[in-house]
Amino acid sequence: MATYKQPVVGTRAVITTNHPEASAAGLEMLAMGGNAIDAAVAALFSLSVVEPMMVSPMGAGFFVIRHGASGEVTTLDNYSTAPASAKADMFEPVPGSLENEAVNRLNDVGHLAVGTPGALAGWLRVLDNYGRLSRAEVIAPAIRQARRGFLVSPYLAFCIDAEQESLARFEASAEIFLPGGNPPAVGDRIVRGDYAQTLERIAENGLDEFVTGQTADAILSEMERGGGVLTRDDLAGYELKDREPVRGSYRGFEIAALGPVSSGGTHIVQMLRILEGYDLASYGFGSVERVHLVAEALKVAFADRFRYMADPAQVDIPVGMLTSSAYADQRRAEIGDANGSSRQYQAGEFGDLGESNCTTHLNVADADGNVVSATQTLNSLFGSRVTATGTGLLLNNTMRNLDPVPGRTNSIAPGKRILSSMSPTIVLKDGQPVLAIGTPGGHRIFAAVLQGIMNVIDFGMPAQEAVEAPRIWTMGPVLEIEDTFPDLANVVNGLERRGHRVSVVAKIAGGMSAIALDPASGVMTGAACWRADGTPAALAGGGARLVNEVVWK
Repeated sequence: MATYKQPVVGTRAVITTNHPEASAAGLEMLAMGGNAIDAAVAALFSLSVVEPMMVSPMGAGFFVIRHGASGEVTTLDNYSTAPASAKADMFEPVPGSLENEAVNRLNDVGHLAVGTPGALAGWLRVLDNYGRLSRAEVIAPAIRQARRGFLVSPYLAFCIDAEQESLARFEASAEIFLPGGNPPAVGDRIVRGDYAQTLERIAENGLDEFVTGQTADAILSEMERGGGVLTRDDLAGYELKDREPVRGSYRGFEIAALGPVSSGGTHIVQMLRILEGYDLASYGFGSVERVHLVAEALKVAFADRFRYMADPAQVDIPVGMLTSSAYADQRRAEIGDANGSSRQYQAGEFGDLGESNCTTHLNVADADGNVVSATQTLNSLFGSRVTATGTGLLLNNTMRNLDPVPGRTNSIAPGKRILSSMSPTIVLKDGQPVLAIGTPGGHRIFAAVLQGIMNVIDFGMPAQEAVEAPRIWTMGPVLEIEDTFPDLANVVNGLERRGHRVSVVAKIAGGMSAIALDPASGVMTGAACWRADGTPAALAGGGARLVNEVVWK
């Protein structure tokens, strides 16, 4: 299969991020003697500079980490929560909306949309616990990039243009992203001097900067100015959650992913267990039969997501049942064989569930066996579009992911942890990591990651082909299929004969990246797809081979 981008190969380390400067920042840490965790955190701080529409210390996310020394896999939930003053009826729902829409977009744009952030707390926790380098060393590349400035890519220019009207509402945001009142052109330089100073204070003061520091004061002043409900107590009281990984097997491989409050890992394992009952490789990647079966498994997963998934502190989520072989057998029997007709498995009405596509993902692996797969977000493009005056710091809009209608599973409640589909995943074989993978893409994420994993295991695709291969997505009743799908017209016709309503689209989910690892040779291959500015980077070579010098006589 032809690919748009090319992979990289390394033996000492590989990193994949959605911007070349962020990959360079991570590679710098690895070249300095840091490990995969140092590289991941440096890259995230860098992304908060050069991919500002997707990620910020005021955002949220998840980590899956495989530790080389012990072989243990740990997961960290640093997702956002509703502020303590949030109320179930704080927004007026748009009547009939299935997408969490509120009147005047108050849960989307502006100060009320800001949830309690978890990004900075998570980044610093994993660095402190597992990194080798100092906080100052790891943040240094991002500070340089913010002060020096960076060139606007076509992707960033497109995003700024798309959000021009919303960014213009907030003076501090417009000052950065709409110089002179207009979006920057491709190749223009954006300098973020205020943000460089904020990063310097974080490097010096750590998480205290978000509680008692100058930056916290500026955030709270911004909340007061715009009528937001985030308080200092919210910032101080935020709790990270060390989650048990969701684990499952698929054709002899082990899957390790995030459990709730991420729904992604649970449903990836659930769908793989269902699909393991079919010989997908014999059907072929581009076959109607394969697409039909994946679509049916997705419908099952979304029906269960709607019914069961929310904050696990407030809702009892039957993860064990959903990921069990017995339950997979039960649901597979409902699907029938590859010649069965399409059917619906909905447990309720479905819309876009309010979850944005605007996220970033990175993977890092080093020669010591450490592997990081991390997905982080501001939620929507540029989050709430609000920049805290004087800080250069973009604020999230994660309240958009909670249901503005009271009395439902995902309705707003004080302190409620916000549901996500983000799915950073590590795949192992005989205890050794063989694949780290993830993608942005809102509630389409876990469907895309599922297909990436299957591309490698079922169809033997190299990493680059696996992340770029055409995707499908559905939660019923419409089945989306990318327009690059092989033999598209015949596949669409075949799916429609099975009862699917097919919509051909240009893109499903976001810029997937992956690292494929060969435990036998130590070779690591990094890949990033065409759907974003993804850039893999690798480190090979190494120190000199020391020998005794012999003088020829």
